[in-house]
Amino acid sequence: MKTRTEHPIAPLAKAEIERFRAAVYAAASANPRTLPWREAIDPYRTLVSEVMLQQTQADRVTGKFVAFVSQFPTVAALASAELSELLKAWQGLGYNRRALALKRASEAIVERFGGIVPPNRKELESLPGIGPYTAGAIMAFAFDLPELFIETNIRSVFIHHFFQDRTGIHDRELLPLVAATLDRSRPRDWYNALMDYGVVLKRDHPNPSRKSIHHLRQSRFEGSNRQQRSALLRTILAQPGLSADDLATRVRGDREQIALNLARMEREGLMVCRRGRYFVRDRP
Repeated sequence: MKTRTEHPIAPLAKAEIERFRAAVYAAASANPRTLPWREAIDPYRTLVSEVMLQQTQADRVTGKFVAFVSQFPTVAALASAELSELLKAWQGLGYNRRALALKRASEAIVERFGGIVPPNRKELESLPGIGPYTAGAIMAFAFDLPELFIETNIRSVFIHHFFQDRTGIHDRELLPLVAATLDRSRPRDWYNALMDYGVVLKRDHPNPSRKSIHHLRQSRFEGSNRQQRSALLRTILAQPGLSADDLATRVRGDREQIALNLARMEREGLMVCRRGRYFVRDRP
């Protein structure tokens, strides 16, 4: 089997593009997903869902998303919320820095764009926590614009159809195919269909994305540094003002590692230490 050597695929014929689109739409239609962020299209809801979906599977996000947008229904509501309240609502999703980035993004949207999520990719990418993929997804799902982006399910579809005899596939090999096959008349529906089809492929076949050079296996949570960070934050949210020694007695782990994590989380802006006691940083 060939590995790591890139061989650009010849441009697709119109008939081949039409067959591919038909296959994607048919598979997605036969296996639809009901997701709350698809039910009422709103740029803010799309922003929240896309940040939540970074590194977290859709089935874990669904319930949290509904509760979150009920508690923080607008950009302005999120921007003005206390970080501690936001982090409490985020519990269970992991990677809490995303919550901080989402709050900072909402503050920037209020300050720079009058509380309106901008329909401009470069402006979206200028926001905290919004990279090229997330910006492209917001453009497609919130504004129904034909922007290019790739995520794991989309990657699976293109690898399954066009690279079955390859491994070590780079996204730059996939992007021309994503561009050529994009249904520009209905990009939102098209990307939803691609993602739903990708879920089906992963269910019914060995995960095609494993052939991608970008494929990463999520590290084990139990006993990990992520677990300790999560436990520290959860403990401080429940009982603000604990000292490092207090936290070390409540959170299992090496005291030196706990001290390192506390210092790192303070630098990230998640918490602040005042006179040796730790609090969530609700104010700059």
